[in-house]
Amino acid sequence: MIATDRRSPRVPLAMPFGWFQVLYSSELAIGEAKPITYFDRDLVIFRTESGAAKVIDAYCAHMGAHLGYGIREHAGSAAAVDGENIVCPFHGWQFNGEGQCKHIPYAKNLPPRVARGEKVIRSYEVREINQCILVWYHPDDIAPTYEPPVVSEATLENDEWGEIKSFTWEISTHMQEIGENAVDAAHFHFVHGTNDIPDVQKQEFGEFTRHGLLKTRNETPRGVIEGFIENFSTGPGLSVIKFSGICDTILLANLTPVHSEHARAMYAFMQKKVDGKTVSGGIGDAIIANICSQMEEDIIIWNRKIYYERPLLCDGDGPFAKFRKWYGQFIPPSPAQD
Repeated sequence: MIATDRRSPRVPLAMPFGWFQVLYSSELAIGEAKPITYFDRDLVIFRTESGAAKVIDAYCAHMGAHLGYGIREHAGSAAAVDGENIVCPFHGWQFNGEGQCKHIPYAKNLPPRVARGEKVIRSYEVREINQCILVWYHPDDIAPTYEPPVVSEATLENDEWGEIKSFTWEISTHMQEIGENAVDAAHFHFVHGTNDIPDVQKQEFGEFTRHGLLKTRNETPRGVIEGFIENFSTGPGLSVIKFSGICDTILLANLTPVHSEHARAMYAFMQKKVDGKTVSGGIGDAIIANICSQMEEDIIIWNRKIYYERPLLCDGDGPFAKFRKWYGQFIPPSPAQD
């Protein structure tokens, strides 16, 4: 069989499920709500008076108004948040982060489902760690099957690392195509212009995790300096990449599906302080700029390539089959119907 026998326009894969970043923690204040779109769904995220971030489907169970858009004093922003609830701008019904209706301001007799405390709007599990707001998505609303890792360097309490520097890209492809770069050392020379192909030291696949280690040779004014790129992935959406050799840098490389062929990449860089001071300018910024430049080079390829179920591979290629088998556990057999 030749590769073109199974050619398909773009990428015929369903959206993956798992933990995904939707915002940075700093982007959502107490009492604030925002409309967001991920997983081919309209959602609303809000932060309650107690400080908890909550995510539910965007449309009110009463008459279908969008909870993410306010009126009058809230015009131009999202709906009001009252204590632990978000308030529908249409009739004032209030819903908590578990999708229950907690108050109807003009009702004398509550609808039976409301009176029984049933969930009337789909809600989503949220974890707020690593200065990120993460949401669990599964098309069949199945409970989380694994937990996202805490990255100690990314906690606000860790004063050995500098503040986050964040970047966002919109990519027109399926997330699996992006993830495959992690096992594709050969592309570094041809896409990014490196003099050498990095040496693969490790590629390990766990139940929900993947661990890779590349040895690199970096040309600098002081000569060639050896370094390492270490990648830890948890599920399809969360990766921690550690760069060492010149300036210790950590990248939270998180991917979230907007829909099956539109991914949002949210990259947050941190660099280790030197003598208690944040690295600024010079080599630190140059490293981040280089990584961002490589991302934009990759996007040129991703936005235009198609997916082969059985690509024609050679002995110098990475373990694509192992990666796809591991990644495939996060892709449902077919898109679920709501």
